[in-house]
Amino acid sequence: MLDTSFVSLTHEEQQEAVEKIQELMRQGVSSGEAIAYVAQEIRRQQAQENEQK
Repeated sequence: MLDTSFVSLTHEEQQEAVEKIQELMRQGVSSGEAIAYVAQEIRRQQAQENEQK
């Protein structure tokens, strides 16, 4: 099941995400897996930030 929750990122955060995805792909991870991994990481970070508020 895909997590379709919306995440809002600044331009800088988007650039960082793209770079992480590209690095994972250079390491042999498929594009879909890399995107899913980075998206999950971003959601986890935002959830932690929301808990601290």
